[in-house]
This record gives sequence, structure tokens and C-alpha cells, in this order.
Amino acid sequence: MNWLFKHRFLISRRFVQLSLILLYGAANWWGLKVLQGNLGSSSIMGKIPLSDPYAVIQMSAAGAILGFNALLGALIIAVFYAVFGGRAFCSWVCPVNMVTDAANWLRRLLRFDEAERKVWMSRNIRYWILGLSIPLSFILGIAAFELISPIGILSRGLIYGMGFGSAVIISVFLFDLFAIKNGFCGHICPLGGFYSLLGRFSIFRVKHDQQKCTLCMKCVNICPERQVLSMVGKKSEFVTNTECTNCGRCVEVCDDDALNFNIRAFKKANKE
Repeated sequence: MNWLFKHRFLISRRFVQLSLILLYGAANWWGLKVLQGNLGSSSIMGKIPLSDPYAVIQMSAAGAILGFNALLGALIIAVFYAVFGGRAFCSWVCPVNMVTDAANWLRRLLRFDEAERKVWMSRNIRYWILGLSIPLSFILGIAAFELISPIGILSRGLIYGMGFGSAVIISVFLFDLFAIKNGFCGHICPLGGFYSLLGRFSIFRVKHDQQKCTLCMKCVNICPERQVLSMVGKKSEFVTNTECTNCGRCVEVCDDDALNFNIRAFKKANKE
């Protein structure tokens, strides 16, 4: 039971990710139309539209005439993640997270992180790619990132069959394993950057209690975006850095109960 408790958020995330794949697949394989489509565009019971807002922006820039359902679906998703934590998509929904987590687990097993770091990459690259994808979509007349997105390739591949798309996913795995820890999600993926900006004022955040903290730094070592835990060892406050994925790994590994999810206190955060 202790193992289950220490991995409760990891298990919950895998359950959500695999359930979404199964539901999308069930609509295609067996005609069970609870959740139809894919992560780019889908609907719940054929009634509630859901659309990737970043993809919708790219398609709009490319000159596509979007229907009401696509716009409504994008609004629903945007509001949801703006309220509950933009980058929660990255750790709770995105199937590529399972690939990169597997690569990072193997990195730890092989002790690659203990070796001298030979490759460095700025985490701001994802924002540059995000910014460039919009004018590129306009110039090319097609949603630029969606054309090569490992997220779309994997989500469609798991439902309809991988084919040559498996090479892209293997490349992401190898990049995270041998080149840079959390390389794709933490440095390159513009969708992560988009949701980071979208969730700037989200209310569901991790809170650090400095009085309970013994500075073991397990949370920082396990965090895929360790810069968001800059307050550890310094002061009690919410994780306000929008690059936090709300994955909950820092909460799970903390034996001091110094980190927990809570509702963000905006007034207090603003005063600080």
C-alpha cells in the first residue's frame, strides 16, 4: 500500500492517458462512440466538441475557415486548462509523456545523469518554436507544427496504426535518453510552451511548506522542470512558475509532507 501511495499521481496519470487512448480507439475499433476523434479534434458522445486550441490557431493562420464546433471546442479546452493548470495536459493527457518518462527512467537506471553533461539546450527554444509556428503556418498554408508533431503522430498512431510515425517516436525516446534529460517536453515542444502561457493564472498548484522541509532535495531531483521549485529551501509559497506540469512527482517523493496540491491564493502571491 505504501508503494501505491508513493506513486498515486503517477498511477493516476497513466490511467488517464491510457483510458483516453482506449476510448479514442474504441470509437474506431468497436464503434463505441464515447470519445471520438483524437487529441487534435474530438467530441464527447457526439455532443460536446473538443479541439486543440494551439492547432486551431495554426489552422486559422494557415487560412482555414473553421466551423463553430472547432472554435467552441478550442474555447472549452482553453478555459479548462487556464483554470486547472495549463501544462497539466503535458503530464496527464499527452501520450508522449509516457515515452519521455520511460526514457528518463532508463537514464536514472543507467546513471546517465551522473555523467558529465555534454549537451546543453535552452528551455526557451519551445517558445521560439511556438512563435515561429504561427507565421510559418501562414506562409505554408498548413498547420506547421501539426505536420511534424510527435504528439499528433503518436495519438493517431495508437488509434489507427503507427507506420513510419514510429521512427519519430523512437527519435524522441533516444533524444531524451542519450542527449538531454526531458529534452523534448522540457525544451522543444511548443505545445508545452503554449499551455504554459495559457495556465498563467490557473488555480490548482503545488504549495511548498518550508517549515516541514528538511532539504533532502528529492523533489528537485525528480522534477522534470526543476526550475519551478526554486523556492525549496528558501520560503513557503505556491509553485507559480507556469512551466510546472502538475505531475505530482515532487509531492510523491517528499517524505516530509512539505509539498501538496492546493488552491492557489492569488492575493497572497501578489503581495509576495
